[in-house]
Amino acid sequence: QAMAPLHPVSVQCQEAQVVVTVHRDLFGTGRLVRAADLSLGSASCLPVSQNPAESTVTFVAGLHECGSTLQMTPDSLIYKTSLSYKPTPSGNPVIVRTNPVVVPIECHYPRKSNVSSNAVRPTWAPFHSTLSAEEKLMFSLRLMNDDWSTERFSNGFQLGESLHLQADVASEGHVPLRLFVEDCVATLSPDRNSSPRYTFIDLSGCLVDGRADDTTSAFISPRPRQETLQFVVDAFRFAGDDRNLIYITCHLKVSPADQAPNPLFKACSFNKASSLWAPVEGTGDICSCCETGNCP
Repeated sequence: QAMAPLHPVSVQCQEAQVVVTVHRDLFGTGRLVRAADLSLGSASCLPVSQNPAESTVTFVAGLHECGSTLQMTPDSLIYKTSLSYKPTPSGNPVIVRTNPVVVPIECHYPRKSNVSSNAVRPTWAPFHSTLSAEEKLMFSLRLMNDDWSTERFSNGFQLGESLHLQADVASEGHVPLRLFVEDCVATLSPDRNSSPRYTFIDLSGCLVDGRADDTTSAFISPRPRQETLQFVVDAFRFAGDDRNLIYITCHLKVSPADQAPNPLFKACSFNKASSLWAPVEGTGDICSCCETGNCP
């Protein structure tokens, strides 16, 4: 809506963020509300700027920030948040002269579309099919040399050496993504459910192998890129089995890069010096379930 006393809230749904401009004459009475009484979303984000000449305040937030929620329909992604006005008493603390207000805000984006850098010509044949964004992600898991510069030429190791593993996702054409490893299992056959098996990453991103007394296994921090996650695992073999070939199967997943890591999307290593779990990014509490074993 155009900025006017009767339409005091303007919303711009941009590619990766929402911009909300609020006229402080929120009720069209000529009485300006305090900027400090305005907030965005359930996280109560504050305005990023004010324009005293026009009596406006502006909020800018990533689509996943400030406690927004995402709803998916067959054709659309709908990001929902709200603008809140919570008046605080001024002058006489016993009374207020305005009511609180909650203004719902939604940004709608198409889930599927054909995209070209050139103008569409009617003579062109349409795409035979259109893929959703989540179907276009390309994941990889590679053995790297010790300095991470190139892929390792040999996949043979001696006990006492370390495996340098690098997980990547190709994120071209997507909003920025952050890669995580859900779990990793070692087996003697390609079937990840075969026995014997050893799970060295578990619980939605806990490198549990690093908890053992005789290992230095850990995630590498900081990341080289948000869409890359590196980790080192000490070489091992299965006890009582003469076979030297081990298969490693990992589940990889992504979250939007602007989404804060949480117990479901985390990369946690055990720090033996402090006897604490520590995340590659995020606050330490997201790793607490690595110790209790009670992760999502």
